[in-house]
Amino acid sequence: MKNLIRTTLVMLTLLATMSSCEKEELIPTIDLPVEITEYISTHFPNNPIVQSVLDQEGLTKTYEILLEGNFRLEFNNKYEITDIEGVTQLPNSVIPQPILDYVAQNYPDNFIIGWELERTHQQVELNNNIELEFEMDGTFIRIDID
Repeated sequence: MKNLIRTTLVMLTLLATMSSCEKEELIPTIDLPVEITEYISTHFPNNPIVQSVLDQEGLTKTYEILLEGNFRLEFNNKYEITDIEGVTQLPNSVIPQPILDYVAQNYPDNFIIGWELERTHQQVELNNNIELEFEMDGTFIRIDID
């Protein structure tokens, strides 16, 4: 019984240590997964990569990419885009069409400078600092007031 308790405590301590370890590492552009470099060359052809960081937190890893022109992209461990931030308008090609249509119709004088994929919804930020939430299919939910 004591051995079982001791073993369980050791395992829990090891698991807690592994999950709390955070490691950031600069990586050369050439070492980025091809899915990430293809995404960037498709949607941001005029914005070369300035810096690439592999962020490992426990068993989760993300890729944070800084592009020329002040764009920041984040990809998950499956190399899928999850977050895009800019100081100027994001390319229309990175925003789902229903969201583009909603913004064009309801905010014709504004444009999207940020997009984020959450677990259950998507969020965009407009150049007037309004944040809008959408269902995964692009259906408008609400204005996000934080």
